[in-house]
Amino acid sequence: MCDSVPPPIPSRMPHLRSVLLALSALAADAAGLGAQDLVSLLPPVEWRSIGPDRGSRSIAVAGHAHRPFEYYFGATGGGLFKTTDGGSTWTPVTDGQVGSASVGAVAMAPSDPDIVYIGMGEVQLRANVLQGDGVYRSDDAGKSWRHLGLANTHAIGRIRIHPTDPDRVYVAALGHPFGPNPERGVFRTTNGGRTWEKVLFRDERTGAVDLVMDPSDPDILYATLWQVYRKPWRLWSGGEGSGIFKSADGGDTWSELTRNPGLPAGMLGKITVTVSGADPNRVWANVEAERGGLYRSDDGGASWAFVNGHRDIWQRAFYFQRLEADPVDRNTLYILNFRLMRSTDGGLTLESVPESHVDHHDLWIDPTNPLRMINGNDGGGVVTVNGGRTWTSMRYPTAQIYRLATTADFPYHVCGAQQDNTTVCVSSEPTHLRDPRGASTEWMYPVGGGESGYIAPHPADPDIFYAGATNTLTRYDRATGIMTDIQPWPRIVMGEPARDMPERWNWTYPIAVAPAPPHALYVGSQHL
Repeated sequence: MCDSVPPPIPSRMPHLRSVLLALSALAADAAGLGAQDLVSLLPPVEWRSIGPDRGSRSIAVAGHAHRPFEYYFGATGGGLFKTTDGGSTWTPVTDGQVGSASVGAVAMAPSDPDIVYIGMGEVQLRANVLQGDGVYRSDDAGKSWRHLGLANTHAIGRIRIHPTDPDRVYVAALGHPFGPNPERGVFRTTNGGRTWEKVLFRDERTGAVDLVMDPSDPDILYATLWQVYRKPWRLWSGGEGSGIFKSADGGDTWSELTRNPGLPAGMLGKITVTVSGADPNRVWANVEAERGGLYRSDDGGASWAFVNGHRDIWQRAFYFQRLEADPVDRNTLYILNFRLMRSTDGGLTLESVPESHVDHHDLWIDPTNPLRMINGNDGGGVVTVNGGRTWTSMRYPTAQIYRLATTADFPYHVCGAQQDNTTVCVSSEPTHLRDPRGASTEWMYPVGGGESGYIAPHPADPDIFYAGATNTLTRYDRATGIMTDIQPWPRIVMGEPARDMPERWNWTYPIAVAPAPPHALYVGSQHL
């Protein structure tokens, strides 16, 4: 038995610490020490970021007319980030202060840019959404936050603040994505969030998905309701609850526009809306319907005309479909979908805007200078000052990682599949790796497969990786850079129902390498 107490194991050497911890556990067991005795010999374990330093999905962005270098974007898994240098660097500002991770809405008070509201939870209802816990407010430009309630709304898509009264705020809440609940619709506070009243509500399966304030008259509001129900494997979008509404008295009363002349008949799904800053009578709506697409009103919603039905405008409506009107040109409109699109003729024709990443979810435009914008897409928040010709980079650690694996390297590498990006591996040590095929850099590298798949590093050869994704299984050799397709059943199944797939490799499937020689490789569809 050892009488002396060993020194603490440095926490900056986690790989060595893990080995010594295991050995110490064996020694402690032999010496008759309990688990608590062993833990007392070790330093506290803390989380630390190891990267990768690249962005992932953002569905909420905000800027301010009076602060041209200050912006916010909400990460769907990393809280709220802020820049004060026009997007060159970003800093997380909600860590440890909010109770959920995914920001669904953010807004800066027009009358006081130090006042910021955020709404938590995702309304862009892909299968893997994070739910939220209501509304938070900061009065010091993001330094500190306090919770304002609405915790059971689960998913908040829009926050609109009165232009002269920062305590008068409207919230569009979709509600529970996976079941009915009453905490949904449009909410209003007139006292800075101390109390809330529900001012627009349809039923427990229908929530508010979009909300816009007329730039020329803050008492005029347009809201859209969406009847939607989600399961991880299926989405029900549309029903009698979906519709578009208008208030002319600050939310006290609402008139329904859904069946006004020109809007589509039949069942409606998700609808988004925007108002021209140059002409308050000009309103656009992007409608999911049998005759879906872009509709425009030139009389404040009393009547509508079908403008454009191109599927690029309203494909995958559950995930995209937002609109943003140019603040000074009544004919210019931005449509956010897989591509970022712009129309300069009222929606009749479209052009693609140069982009930093695909899959676009939110856009803020400076009301005094429409060349200055911030866009939220599946790569994060990016800023332009030239109308979208160029954008800032996406170097911040907000990557959403679907799967994790570690390698046999020493120190070990950590690998994951990143949402709407590639697989990626980084070192577990906060050091600079040397890319064997290039210059020294803070190195991260892909290992085949795709965004949604498992990664299975070889247990004995750290250069070999197996990785999957939809219709994909690859073997990657890190030493040579050669990637080989090794699908056991090569067949593209995009768009096919499950009943027609002889083997179901869609999205994600398990991959494993046996730890003992000869290290057999196993993969599973509905069969092994």
